[in-house]
Amino acid sequence: MTPHVLTRSLDRSATIFILIVAGLGVLIPLSNLLLPAGSALQVPTYLVALFGKYACYAILALSIDLIWGYCGILSLGHGAFFALGGYAMGMYLMRQIGSRGVYGNPILPDFMVFLNYPKLPWYWHGFDMFWFAALMVLLVPGLLAFCFGWLAFRSRVTGVYLSIITQAMTYALLLAFFRNDFGFGGNNGLTDFKDILGFNVQADGTRAALFALSCLALILTFLICRAVVTSKLGKVLIAIRDAESRTRFLGYRVESYKLFVFTLSACMAGVAGALYVPQVGIINPSEFAPGNSIEAVIWVAVGGRGTLVGAALGAVVVNYAKTFFTSGPLAPYWLFMLGALFILVTLLLPKGIIGTFNAWRESRKATEAANAESAALEDGVGEPKPAE
Repeated sequence: MTPHVLTRSLDRSATIFILIVAGLGVLIPLSNLLLPAGSALQVPTYLVALFGKYACYAILALSIDLIWGYCGILSLGHGAFFALGGYAMGMYLMRQIGSRGVYGNPILPDFMVFLNYPKLPWYWHGFDMFWFAALMVLLVPGLLAFCFGWLAFRSRVTGVYLSIITQAMTYALLLAFFRNDFGFGGNNGLTDFKDILGFNVQADGTRAALFALSCLALILTFLICRAVVTSKLGKVLIAIRDAESRTRFLGYRVESYKLFVFTLSACMAGVAGALYVPQVGIINPSEFAPGNSIEAVIWVAVGGRGTLVGAALGAVVVNYAKTFFTSGPLAPYWLFMLGALFILVTLLLPKGIIGTFNAWRESRKATEAANAESAALEDGVGEPKPAE
């Protein structure tokens, strides 16, 4: 993917989005590290970690919008790919604890010592190296998505049936990771992280760096999505979304296109999960909960399906509302409020925030053009009529 392709895929709104994310990725860490505590412009460390979570959620939302907004694949199990990427990073962080754990075992994580594991399971080997863990962050979600998509798309499973089996997949993983003998910490998951690449994961500088890295990953993910949807491949994906049978009749291998974009989307979700874990300090099976995947779809719907910018905006807006409302007396009713928000957006803003704004802007431009044309005709400066 050449720089020319990336540059050509940017329009005004995409450029503004990238500049805003880049600005936040630089200014917030500098504000946190350079300004004195108590300053009006100083961003506290807990907010840096919170904003980092929002950036990771925005990446997850982009991955869903790529397949749902542009290819018509409604996945209700993308939280599984997010969690798998998180577990891959969590395994690396657990191996970095070494003898500093509660039981002081230099090889086995604490939960394995507690559960009397005789030795380190084979699938934990290699996670003491960062490059291997980074590779697994992409490979494990991507391989699962490839296998799942190859079976589903070749069988021509579409629509609500595909959504149901994606939800069944993530629920099956939830049950598996809850088991203590599965080797991933059971119900408690992986936590008590110490270092990442030799840096204290709790230090202000590390948290600021992780936030900046999350913003960079968000920009790169956005650029990749834009390059895909504005290319010839993107046009085929939109054709599959709008008329799959007709696209197949024209000779396109619909299953191959779906499989490629679904696998790419899963890798993006895995990266989001990997950046999420060191910033929140824990990964457990609750991340596989089907409700999390459904909530991520709501982010995309609220922001605007098929807009990319709207998907990222919806993730930030909904999660900010979740942070605000779950810290007060309305906390028990948050899920009802989320459901009501989804219903209201579906009824009143079916195109989402950004989609509705874009439609209003296009309508305004068309009205202004029509008014200008009519004014020109009234002033007698219209095109001259041909002589009879």
